[in-house]
Amino acid sequence: MTRMRLGSAAAIAAGTLAATGLAFAPTAAAVTPQTATIAATCSIGGSGAATLTATQTGTAATVTLSSTEITTPLAVAQDSASSTLTLVNASGGTTAFSGTKNPAIPAGGGVTVGPLDGTVASGDSLEAYGGSLQIVVFGITITCTAGGPQSPGPFVFE
Repeated sequence: MTRMRLGSAAAIAAGTLAATGLAFAPTAAAVTPQTATIAATCSIGGSGAATLTATQTGTAATVTLSSTEITTPLAVAQDSASSTLTLVNASGGTTAFSGTKNPAIPAGGGVTVGPLDGTVASGDSLEAYGGSLQIVVFGITITCTAGGPQSPGPFVFE
């Protein structure tokens, strides 16, 4: 009987600690929208629709760009492209997201870069139109720009 009470007390204590830990755990801030599309033109790889996907945790944010229409003429090894995505802030200035994350892309395959890391402030409203994406691969810099505002609208960070 004592064993059963001790086991029950331990289970209740563990549950209480777990619930307390969740209550004090930092919450992920929300960015809206989480995905947006742009019509992009690149110096190499052509042009077409691209999807931007954003995430946020506090002041840390990531953006991933992917397109099946913008392609690479050569195979690109995983994590071998150095990319910087510059977004325009509605309150002025720009915010850069950078990194060397990309999946392995076969020759003729659609381009994906990211997640690219950046820092945001609460209330930042970031838009691809007016900014650029620079990808350096094989020592060649490829620049992509949006032909108009992203849809459904800019990323707004909490």
